[in-house]
Amino acid sequence: MNGRMKISAAALIVFLVTPAVARAQVGGPGFLFAKPNVQLQIHTGYSVARAGSDIYDFVVDSLTLKKSDFNAFSIGGQLAFRMTQRLDGALTVTYTGATRPSEMRYWVDNNNLPIQQDTRFSRVPLTFDLKYYLKPRGRSISRFAWIPTSWSPYVGGGVGVMWYTFRQSGDFVDSQSLAVFTDTFESSGHTAMWDLFGGADVSLNKNLVLTGEARYDWAKAPMGQDFVGFQKMDLSALQMSVGLGIRF
Repeated sequence: MNGRMKISAAALIVFLVTPAVARAQVGGPGFLFAKPNVQLQIHTGYSVARAGSDIYDFVVDSLTLKKSDFNAFSIGGQLAFRMTQRLDGALTVTYTGATRPSEMRYWVDNNNLPIQQDTRFSRVPLTFDLKYYLKPRGRSISRFAWIPTSWSPYVGGGVGVMWYTFRQSGDFVDSQSLAVFTDTFESSGHTAMWDLFGGADVSLNKNLVLTGEARYDWAKAPMGQDFVGFQKMDLSALQMSVGLGIRF
């Protein structure tokens, strides 16, 4: 093989190998990937209801319920997209709900048996949030490489809408005739809300993120026609959650 053929063969090898090397740098192991712009997360946690309006006082006094019975486990998701180096916009939705059995606290029926009912309370907040990271989430070391920091604390807040349901079904005592009757009382709908939160992302690897967060929701809504005479229902709650996210 003469010198000119050797040079041509070498040039062909370089031409074939270079794109493969570039692809390996972009998608290979380690931290060799472009700066992520989106983070998708699922989270679960526990919601502690403030229970600060008179409907809670009424049911706690008349039924064998406690205000802590309106606390419940939660599950939800979040889609966050990078706006600047430290600021994300995020769409967050969470479901919290539980059904608690109870009895009339001061009354029994004609057979001296408890008068029983179930109380259902659920909340679904959907918010658009701004999420500010208190330190850089990572650093770029080349056009293709971005290294995430081990952990990144953040704070934020937002506004949105909350769907809610408060339903009681079972047996009750008529306050006038003292007769026992079966019925269902419900107040449901949606209302405006806002929230504040803080937490931290912990990098598990180049793609996976573990998140711990505390979030407080503020919301009130008028009671339905089945609960005439009551104040607006307090829907505020503190939610503590742990989430697992993927960034890309």
